[in-house]
Amino acid sequence: MVFAAPNDALARAEGVLDADPSPLHASVAHQVIGIWQRDWGDMRIALYHLRRARDLAARAESADREADVLAALGVALVHAGRTQQGLAALERGVERGSGHTRARVLFRRAYARWVLGQHREALEDVRRAIPVLRQMDDVIWTARALTLRATVHLALGAVDRADADFTAAEALWDTTGQEHDKADAVESRGLAAFRSGDIPAALRLLDEAEERYAKLGTPTFMLNIRRCEVLMAAGLAPEALAEADAAIGVLDGIGGQSTRKAELLLAAARAARLAGDAHTAIARADMAVRLFAGQRRSWWETHARLVLIEARVAAGRSSGRLVADTAAVAERLASFGAPAAPEASLLAGRMALALGWRADAERHLRDAARSRHSGPPLARMTGWAAQALRARAAGSGRGVVEACRRGLDVLDAHRMTLGASELRARATAQGAELAALAQQASLDSGSPRRLLVWSERWRATALSTPPTRPPADPGLQSDLTAFREIAARAEEARSEDRPILTLEREQRRLEREIRARTLHLRGDAPGDGYRFDPGRLLERLGEDDVRLVELAVLDGRVQVLLCGQGRVRRYEAGLLADAETEAEHVQAGLRRLAHPGAEGRLAVVEAAGRCLEKLLLGPAAAHLGEGPVVIVPPARLHRVPWALLPSLRERVLSVSPSASSWLRARETEAPSGGRQVLVRGPGLATGGAEVPHLAWRYGGAVVLEHADARVPRVLEELDGAALAHIAAHGTFRADSPLFSSLRMADGPIVVHDFERLDRSPYRIILSCCDTARFASVGADELLGLVTALLPLGTAGVVACTAPVNDAAVVPLMLALHKGLSEGLSLAEALRDARAALPGDALHQATGWAFSAFGAA
Repeated sequence: MVFAAPNDALARAEGVLDADPSPLHASVAHQVIGIWQRDWGDMRIALYHLRRARDLAARAESADREADVLAALGVALVHAGRTQQGLAALERGVERGSGHTRARVLFRRAYARWVLGQHREALEDVRRAIPVLRQMDDVIWTARALTLRATVHLALGAVDRADADFTAAEALWDTTGQEHDKADAVESRGLAAFRSGDIPAALRLLDEAEERYAKLGTPTFMLNIRRCEVLMAAGLAPEALAEADAAIGVLDGIGGQSTRKAELLLAAARAARLAGDAHTAIARADMAVRLFAGQRRSWWETHARLVLIEARVAAGRSSGRLVADTAAVAERLASFGAPAAPEASLLAGRMALALGWRADAERHLRDAARSRHSGPPLARMTGWAAQALRARAAGSGRGVVEACRRGLDVLDAHRMTLGASELRARATAQGAELAALAQQASLDSGSPRRLLVWSERWRATALSTPPTRPPADPGLQSDLTAFREIAARAEEARSEDRPILTLEREQRRLEREIRARTLHLRGDAPGDGYRFDPGRLLERLGEDDVRLVELAVLDGRVQVLLCGQGRVRRYEAGLLADAETEAEHVQAGLRRLAHPGAEGRLAVVEAAGRCLEKLLLGPAAAHLGEGPVVIVPPARLHRVPWALLPSLRERVLSVSPSASSWLRARETEAPSGGRQVLVRGPGLATGGAEVPHLAWRYGGAVVLEHADARVPRVLEELDGAALAHIAAHGTFRADSPLFSSLRMADGPIVVHDFERLDRSPYRIILSCCDTARFASVGADELLGLVTALLPLGTAGVVACTAPVNDAAVVPLMLALHKGLSEGLSLAEALRDARAALPGDALHQATGWAFSAFGAA
């Protein structure tokens, strides 16, 4: 009963002890309390009760009862870090038990050995237990044994064997009322889905398991550990670190299992390293190593040592001793049959290369490269990365490029299993090293066209296909509606200076629900097989006499690829770090210029623009020709106001996340009918003063304002429109970019809402602050409002990269639409609109803050 209804079992056991039971019955009651405390409470209390249960079983002169208690006590001692005592108790239990009871003890010894990382010994014990349990028709314990065997198979990388055991166990669990065991089976299936590379299914199953545990009122430390692993693979390392640290706090608070604390520390160390916090990773990993060593858990200790070494390397440490230590870790992991062994070999090879130890590097990289043909996607990518480094060490540029291509193909296939645009974007971080190696090989080859191909190979790939959208998800729709209502109430309370803590807490809960639903979506598109064709790009550029400037970053320096007139030319510009610093100065200046009286800052901002041009375009600025220019910046430069640069100031200028995105936008056809939609949200300083003028200009446009500007109606009208103009307050959420929003009459319209459109407007103009702000994630990806629209059918967007003066926006927008009504493109109309503004600092800054994205 303790695993069917844990809290009820605890109460029943305490009731038995209150009734002056016999030694036999008292032994059972103390064992139940001990198991409850062992798995969900204080280990000291657990050990007290389990020892009492053992002593009472001896008084009852029941060898099988004593064997059963010894098994539970042995597991508790192992979890408490007293490994020798625990294994001794389990050994004594095997000796005392017979038949059916002995099989149950063998199962628990197998479990303890799995906890210790003794996987082969665990398989042997569970192999001996299962036939006896089946013969006795013991459904519950057979299902437990099959689940455990599957979990051990997963630890050894045998996913197919694990799947077979999980399937058999699930069929048995369906016939029982063991609710905690059922939740554990769902959790284990989540782990299996993750090991097979299905991250959305893993997240969905782990969330389902958490709901089941919550109904039982039991802590979920093993679930926390497994979810951290999945979150890290999904590119969500900061979230994994927060979850691990929170679980450690809870575990410490109840005096829980020492083994789980060590595993949580290891998860936290991995997450901190992936999140770029090397010092936190070192601290957590060092503590984990010491705990695992004290618990005599060699398998786990070796994994923790690998993370500790990785963190030290990330912190800038490198030495021959560290190479030797890493090689030793790789050898130990290989002896355990651990899937992490190639990762350690790759690290050893990478460090050996840096030290010039070519023979050692080749040996380690050869070992790592063996994983490139089998196993889960990330393991194969590790193998291809090792193969690319081997080729580079051998001086084979062709070998480097081929290995990088094969590795990125693996990641492409994996990425398309992800339905959420956020996960697709974050997954690209796994390919950053391969993309960088291929780009460097292309640069070394002296071919600008080849460098362009590889710059495009891993740039803005999340925008290549729309996110997966369920046909109709009433749960998601309900959550979005509730979120909107709560957010609107919170905004109203905030404006009236009323308490909003409860509302904010509910809003965060709904955000988590909405995000979870989207992360659970599996990709439904196999990919369009699109490969960037520079010839096709140059042909399209020639038709319009356009120059496309793609900025690639290698070793921290900007490489300018100037495309046009049938060729690709390369120029070297400045350091990316310097450009980022200068761009922040420009943003600060534009913020000041958005307020009257800051005219003195204009000269400073213009000087910063000249400096940015040298850093970002270098000599290429003198070779741009006279026609339109398309800028393709790296993600980290998304906030540069490109129209401020002197050589671009008077030009027809547009920005695109990639050359591929520009090509798709260029070839996107406008919808038939030419429907225009004008939206005016509440609370604007000017009241969206341009909208009535635009309604007059367009005549039959759909105008949504006041009570009509509600999210469901706005989405309905935007779907498939030829032109949309939205005047509304914009909010960028750096912490959760897909909740960046525009304020409507009934609350915020967020990126998740736009992702539900069948086709977003062909052209869309966002006349409010910060609508062109993005979060830079993955290898070179952007998450935000504008980038959500581009894969959904939008060919062109005008949006703002900085805070602007609302009053100064109105004449800019009117001039922009005048150009559009005369048949100009967005970029042409925006260029002319800037020129039509008054020449004062306020209006100039407003014009610079807006950019045209895409090609419409």
